[in-house]
Amino acid sequence: MGTTRGRGPTIRDVARRAGVSAATVSRVLNDSPLVVEPTRARVRAAVDELGYRLNATARTLSLGRATAVGVVVPFFTTHSVIERLRGVVARLSGGGARAYDLLLFDIEAPEQRADAMRDLADRHRVAGLLVVSLPIFDDEIDALQRDDLPAVLLDVAHPRLPGVVVDNVRGGELAAEHLLAKGHSRIGFVGDHPTNAYGFTSSEDRRRGFSGALDRAGIRLDPRLERYGVPDRDEADVLTRSLLQQPSPPTAIFATSDLQAIGVLRACEALGARVPDDVAVIGFDDVDLAEIVGLTTIRQPLRESGELAADLLVAAIEHGVHDPVQAVQELTVVERRTT
Repeated sequence: MGTTRGRGPTIRDVARRAGVSAATVSRVLNDSPLVVEPTRARVRAAVDELGYRLNATARTLSLGRATAVGVVVPFFTTHSVIERLRGVVARLSGGGARAYDLLLFDIEAPEQRADAMRDLADRHRVAGLLVVSLPIFDDEIDALQRDDLPAVLLDVAHPRLPGVVVDNVRGGELAAEHLLAKGHSRIGFVGDHPTNAYGFTSSEDRRRGFSGALDRAGIRLDPRLERYGVPDRDEADVLTRSLLQQPSPPTAIFATSDLQAIGVLRACEALGARVPDDVAVIGFDDVDLAEIVGLTTIRQPLRESGELAADLLVAAIEHGVHDPVQAVQELTVVERRTT
């Protein structure tokens, strides 16, 4: 007998194939000692033949234990990621009908991304998946939906999945408008490489908005004042030194993250450039460190975004709400001493 049309095999398909009840299949999958070995072997054979994957939520509920939620996130020690995860943890620790443990998959190299997705598929350890900043592919969504595994995106979008995002293009516009209002016209840019192994797009989106706002003001973003590198403070320091040591350096610099902006500030200090008198600096994110150093920045609600993404995931797990809504959060300029 075939599986349910349009979906992967269900526990009832396995039960029919093995000639037992769905309750017996559940006991086998939960390693209950109440099932005799011949029946256990028949059920496991049916599971293998049909390619059935136990829904982690169902397993957790049957065992009466807290559910684990998988979080796939790049560079989880960076300030912006930590802020997002604080929001996630705050909600998952008791935001729904039950508390959820966090199973973190830290992606520090591009090849680890595929490993994390395979690990989730193979170990059946999570009731839902939260993907942070990393683009997800159609075939991966197909696999998640076959397995009936809820998924939510954070800081990245796909039309088939619910997610929480900001308008990065608008964020770049806000940065340009702020610097233009301060009287700057020779403005530098420090951001990520537009093409990168992780598929990140936020920095390039911010650059597009920034450049577009300058164009509308009659100012062209001078390619000689653009610098691209990895999203790292030390790299931003090196890139900024090359900007400021030009014959005609910029009077202001937009860095597409606060981490990079701090590298910009460090370069200014090393070269004796006064901030903001000689060089104004604006970042993006508004992490805790930005307030400490007095950095003007574009604030995105990092912790709130994590909370909202967690709420969407809990709704999908506990109530079957899978509508591909995109929650777009508001960005604001936070002016401090660097502009």
